[in-house]
Amino acid sequence: MSKVAYYQRIRDLREDSDATQQRLAEYLGTSSQHYGKYENGNAEIPFERAIMLAEYYGVSLDYIAGLTNNKRGLSASSLTDDQQELLTFVSGLSQEERCLLKRLIRRLGDTIK
Repeated sequence: MSKVAYYQRIRDLREDSDATQQRLAEYLGTSSQHYGKYENGNAEIPFERAIMLAEYYGVSLDYIAGLTNNKRGLSASSLTDDQQELLTFVSGLSQEERCLLKRLIRRLGDTIK
């Protein structure tokens, strides 16, 4: 998946919902000119406002950030117990250990195929 810039994502969400920049600016408590800067990538959107937009559109912050194309994101509640256990285990590994684990899993996958 290619990473989508957040400003492109919030513009697409607004256009898909037929909302105006003015309407979103009022919701966020800012001017429409400043909100326009968020959509053009000329101003960083504060975290609190990103959360507000996620709530407004009913999407995850991961989606707004362009980290996933799933509007709901990857919530822990959607994971099975086994998946959650693996995620917890892997989260506790160092970056080097995670890289090693990925290589081992790929080799294992190639062996099984």
